[in-house]
Amino acid sequence: MSVNQEIGRAPANGTLDTAKLVLATAVAAGGIVAFYWFVQLPVWQRTLMVAAGAVAGVLLALATQPGRDLWAFVDGSRIELRKMVWPTRQEAVQTTLILVVFVVILGVIMLLIDMSLNWAVERLLGRA
Repeated sequence: MSVNQEIGRAPANGTLDTAKLVLATAVAAGGIVAFYWFVQLPVWQRTLMVAAGAVAGVLLALATQPGRDLWAFVDGSRIELRKMVWPTRQEAVQTTLILVVFVVILGVIMLLIDMSLNWAVERLLGRA
């Protein structure tokens, strides 16, 4: 049994997917090249060329098996985010305040350690 069958995924056509990914990269890069090639056009039109190249490249990449796998992962992540229980405003504020107090205390402790080590090194070197 292959890995694709174990995870319930259609077998990938490696050569075709590779060609699609190379084409997607070339289309996206073409949008960037067009931005610099057509310097006589207004910036907003050249920016649209870059955006069109990027969108076309993404759409081509999503037509491959890795692109479909990535989209399935993103879709699953969105579903999991909806299931998540977010803290209330009061819990978020309390947690933030505790964290700030802890950071200040830790900063003071580190300052005291630094001053102590500095004092010890100066005593050892005879500069005190």
